[in-house]
Amino acid sequence: MLEIPEHLKQLHMPTIRQTYKDVAEKARKDSWSYEQYLLELLNGECEARMQNRIARNLRDSKLPPSKTFDNFDMKRLPARVATHLNVLTEGSFLDRSENILAFGNPGSGKTHILCAIGNELIERGRRVLFTPCSQLVQDLLLAKRDLKIAKLLKKLSRFDAVIIDDIGYVQQSREEMEVLFTFLADRYERSSIMITSNLPFSKWDQIFKDPMTTAAAIDRLVHHSVVLELNLSSYRLEQSKKGKNNKEQI
Repeated sequence: MLEIPEHLKQLHMPTIRQTYKDVAEKARKDSWSYEQYLLELLNGECEARMQNRIARNLRDSKLPPSKTFDNFDMKRLPARVATHLNVLTEGSFLDRSENILAFGNPGSGKTHILCAIGNELIERGRRVLFTPCSQLVQDLLLAKRDLKIAKLLKKLSRFDAVIIDDIGYVQQSREEMEVLFTFLADRYERSSIMITSNLPFSKWDQIFKDPMTTAAAIDRLVHHSVVLELNLSSYRLEQSKKGKNNKEQI
């Protein structure tokens, strides 16, 4: 049976190639049918491929590794936001090309929550990209300069969701505004966008400069969206005060 490993190598089935002998021994011992044996091998191969895909998608996502639900204080969240999270992590909003818009004060946990959702989506086999707004804009500007913006937009379209962190944190020039709007328009009703911002919509004219462009951008984002309002105090400030109080008590 020397041909088996070689055939499995050609078929790119490394997990079956590594395990088929051990599984065959278990099958003989437990009197499995041929179908049971085959199913066990295929289950192992599929599971390994899924885990490899998740690991690859996690690397490609550029998500901050520390921002997961495991290290987020869920008790800080308003009840309405906490209720939304159970639905959002399931990921069906991606199938409807809906957006998630997280607003709140600096340090309120906006970025952490969207990154945690992103991690959960990747575990479910989805592709997610995390990018600061400033980095996305610079990438788009370079692509436009090199006449490759269509190629970049196509590359970004392969992600089920793009998390844009801190939109409006750095005020955009007109040229930067134009490429950002191009990106938002390209994904409209095709793929999901997840945005964090400390600016309410009423101040987005600071981002897009032109009232018509501002209205068009907001319209595209809000049309199919879930809005998470995080009117919370800064978590970092709270932790700093706690640390200071503990030191004083000591």
